[in-house]
Amino acid sequence: MAEQPAGAAGDDTLSLELGVIGNCQIAGLIDPRGRLVWACLPRFDAEPAFSRLVDTADRGHFSVELADLAGCEQYYLRNTAVLCTELTDTHGSVLRITDFCPRFRQFGRHYRPTLLIRRLEAVRGTPVVRTRLRPALGYDGEAPAHTRGSNHVRYLGGEQVLRVTTDAPLTHVLQEQPFVVDGDITFVLGPDESVKESVDEMGRRFLEQTRDYWREWTRSLAIPFEWQPAVIRAAITLKLSAYEDTGAVVAALTTSIPEAADSGRNWDYRYCWLRDAYFTVHALNRLGATKTMEGFLRYIINLVVGAGEQRLQPLYGIGGERRIDEREAPALAGYRGMGPVRVGNAAYTQDQHDVYGAVVLAATQAFFDERLERPGDESLYRRLALLGEEAARLYDQPDAGIWEYRGRSRVHTYSAMMCWAACDRLGRIATRLGFADDAERWRGEAERMHATICREAWHEGEQAFAESFGGDTMDASLLLMHELGFLPAEDPRFVTTVEAIERHLRRGDHLFRYAAADDFGFPENAFNICTFWFIDALHAIGREDEARRLFCNMLGHRTRLGLLSEDLDPASGELWGNFPQTYSMVGLINSAMHLSRSWEASL
Repeated sequence: MAEQPAGAAGDDTLSLELGVIGNCQIAGLIDPRGRLVWACLPRFDAEPAFSRLVDTADRGHFSVELADLAGCEQYYLRNTAVLCTELTDTHGSVLRITDFCPRFRQFGRHYRPTLLIRRLEAVRGTPVVRTRLRPALGYDGEAPAHTRGSNHVRYLGGEQVLRVTTDAPLTHVLQEQPFVVDGDITFVLGPDESVKESVDEMGRRFLEQTRDYWREWTRSLAIPFEWQPAVIRAAITLKLSAYEDTGAVVAALTTSIPEAADSGRNWDYRYCWLRDAYFTVHALNRLGATKTMEGFLRYIINLVVGAGEQRLQPLYGIGGERRIDEREAPALAGYRGMGPVRVGNAAYTQDQHDVYGAVVLAATQAFFDERLERPGDESLYRRLALLGEEAARLYDQPDAGIWEYRGRSRVHTYSAMMCWAACDRLGRIATRLGFADDAERWRGEAERMHATICREAWHEGEQAFAESFGGDTMDASLLLMHELGFLPAEDPRFVTTVEAIERHLRRGDHLFRYAAADDFGFPENAFNICTFWFIDALHAIGREDEARRLFCNMLGHRTRLGLLSEDLDPASGELWGNFPQTYSMVGLINSAMHLSRSWEASL
């Protein structure tokens, strides 16, 4: 069964109407015509094997072109990460391309090989296709050398070797000659390893087992009564963004999709941001996705152990790497030619004090969730306490803030509030563990910090909390005051802060992060997670009907396959920014959970 069919054939211009496949080891992005345009091997942050998404040259893609193309439709097999693209020609012939990355239980563990599998099937008639297999294998834009076997081709580029094994006519594939699809055809893309069985049989078996895995996983989710397909798709996408080997969850699967057209705001998001940790853990907890949540908690705790008494970075590599040096890849022209393409992210060197709160907030789950195999103990508490000490020391000191300003430093209210949250939650953890003296000390620290923030960040003229101590501009992150427990929803200061943020940052039915100029000028597009935060804040202060309307409007701005990027043009509705954006999918899940009617009241 299909979900949300995806349009007809369009021109060759790439957009973010992309489907994502993956298996928690690798991922690929596929456009509405079935072109594989992005995939990094052997993990999310590796060099791309296919990079057409951030290039304009005719390279870095795997296309299956149907002769006399008349239309295309794209959908996921229901409740799975298996993507189908159906191409129809002017004669009525239909070709189905089924794309997936194998994932299923085998030998007591999850089998998630570094493989992408494409299956071609003649649904009706005699479709004539031409395959164009043009991997990139790196950032330098050079076509890799290749060698040919009896039923495979090996592409060699730098340290990468990509083997494509197929039962298609290899001569036609390599020479890009048209041929008739009169049966099922399978392509297996992956490391330089022989396929030791029939490619067709392997493809069929892996497809069936992968489909069954995702449907079983989906059945285990706790979902709201309303908007179930949207939440399920967001949950699967969130799962696909988790690197299972370490538990890390990446911010997005891509690099350098601009936040706005020709803005230069092009960043590499294939890493793990600590600021996302609490919200991601919260969403996974609400979904009941405990294995993924526990893996992410393990990743965070390992970072704490590795950091010792060192400062926490805003982001880390998915293997826990501390250095993520930033550079440009000039051989790639960028998304729609809007370079630069950046590799790495220099924000790892910034001071962002909110990370101390983000880590403690996320780790708090380990002390209160009886489902987890490894609950928090005194040893973990003592390590978190070191972070609490840093939070108490740094909460009123300048930093780059949650939005990672590269050209300025201020005492950001959100950072201060997150530092408060670190001490507040450590007090709760200490109480849970029976450390009464520690609990009293942390409560005292939190009260002291709370009073300072309320005094220094309050703007009397706006009757709202400003984005920085003594500042006069608004910041959407302060919509989280209620969510984090800093102020109750009924506190007049929270209500008037929500109203002030609405006055300054709302553009139609969407919200900007901030409206002041930054290192790149004035922001141009809305930030999708901020719109969800606004929806949650409206719900909290009793503006329920408006919250539901804005939420349904956001659902209408997803791609046809139900995905979201980071940013949105409030005038045209076009999606911008890296894709799919974990933060946006988390926002969708959390808002749906807040707003949905209960199962008990609905049945």
